[in-house]
Amino acid sequence: MSLRIDASHVRKDYDGKTVLRDCSYTFDRHGVYVLMGRNGSGKSTFLRICALLENADGGEISYYSEGGVLPKDLSLKRKITLVLPRIGVFNTTVFKNVAYGQKIRGISHGEIESRANNALDFVGLRHKKDQHALTLSSGETQRLGIARALVIEPEILFLDEPTASVDEENTGIIESIISKMKREDRTMVVMTTHDKDQSERLADFLLVLKDGVLGEKA
Repeated sequence: MSLRIDASHVRKDYDGKTVLRDCSYTFDRHGVYVLMGRNGSGKSTFLRICALLENADGGEISYYSEGGVLPKDLSLKRKITLVLPRIGVFNTTVFKNVAYGQKIRGISHGEIESRANNALDFVGLRHKKDQHALTLSSGETQRLGIARALVIEPEILFLDEPTASVDEENTGIIESIISKMKREDRTMVVMTTHDKDQSERLADFLLVLKDGVLGEKA
């Protein structure tokens, strides 16, 4: 993996209130980065800014590889993706939900089928490929969202509270999926959680966001 992120003095204000005041960190190592912080601390905001879905009011997010800093164009945005806590699904089958992102990228039909099936295998949903996506449980829906993200083979995967409102069984499955991604070196994972025990189980690098400032937990 060659893609890296540098957050430099990122600031974000909402309605005159500073949520992020001075967030600097370089994500440049393989593994799982877990961002902790109380509710309302700005974890999700920071993730969206890093994923280029929201602009900072100050500071800078830079992506770079061995060749240097990369332009924030479509090519870069196709190398990163964010999975939200409550994902939206298309009104069709599980398989077609996973296949959609590949179709809009012009991938061949045979490759789409192979990659979609592999992604569903990875999250344990291959047996539900023909089921209507809207009939899945909340935990299964979250796993579908991860499969839909992984099928486009991102270099960096952002997960915002991936087990929020998910039952215990699916929480365990999702944690296993994240651990498997790390073992197989599939992608860099940057995730938020409010669960201290989960952070200790999954994190290679544990970050804490407090009073608008980001730091690495000792």
